[in-house]
Amino acid sequence: MPPVSTFSLVARDPETGDLGVAVASKFLAVGAVVPSARAGVGAVATQSYANTSYGPRGLAVLEVGGSPEDAHRIFAATDPGHAQRQYGLVAASGAAFSFTGDTCHPWAGGRAGANYAAQGNLLTGPEVVDALVEVFLERTDLPFPERLVAALLAADRAGGDQRGRQSAALLVVGEGKGYGGFNDRWIDLRVDDHPDPVPELERLLGIHRLLFNPARNARPLTDEEIRWVQATAARLGLYAGPADGAWGAAVEEALKALLGRENLEERYAGGPQLEEEVFAALREAYGEA
Repeated sequence: MPPVSTFSLVARDPETGDLGVAVASKFLAVGAVVPSARAGVGAVATQSYANTSYGPRGLAVLEVGGSPEDAHRIFAATDPGHAQRQYGLVAASGAAFSFTGDTCHPWAGGRAGANYAAQGNLLTGPEVVDALVEVFLERTDLPFPERLVAALLAADRAGGDQRGRQSAALLVVGEGKGYGGFNDRWIDLRVDDHPDPVPELERLLGIHRLLFNPARNARPLTDEEIRWVQATAARLGLYAGPADGAWGAAVEEALKALLGRENLEERYAGGPQLEEEVFAALREAYGEA
């Protein structure tokens, strides 16, 4: 079994209670192996000859009120390969724990504090973990998902996995924040095979924000912009009325159709108004009418 030699940050947002894992590695599809999280319970990263049972088992311990240290003791007592494992856990309370086994490939180590556990193995050195922690603690100006990715990018640029780069992933959970409000899986993004995966992960997060952020700060469409919607929708066979800049039910349906073609329907609350970035995305997609 190849080692999942990687660096990861497990964290909790003290403002919202959201939980997340950001991870990168010279390993195919690291997001399929390392991160686990459940809103209101905790988050876990398991790596270095990863025992993938640690994620669900760790969450089960946290769910019944156990601590990250309790999960650690259970892992140590039940896994004959425990000395080659590495993992981090953060509970919904913010309690955190990071473990590095004695036989993990060097450089290997981790740090834990309130709301975070940072760890890595087969790294260029301790500066990688230090970068994870320092950026996470310092960049409180960023929203939680962007903060996790910023920390991951800083660690990558500090040296990262000594073998190189291949994949990265971001998992963030929050109560009712999944698609449609049906589950807690708010952001689940993976770059499985890429020469520079962390910036690519950052790009995907930007797309996710564009598509799924709640509609806020919409501003009225001008007559010229309404004419653009009418003419563009007409060109695509989505509207049969005049391009006169007058709003009406048929124009609203045409706008909904344009937004739906670009998966932007979550960003529209109805009426002759859109957020600036959403209208800009439509113009970029369809150009001049």
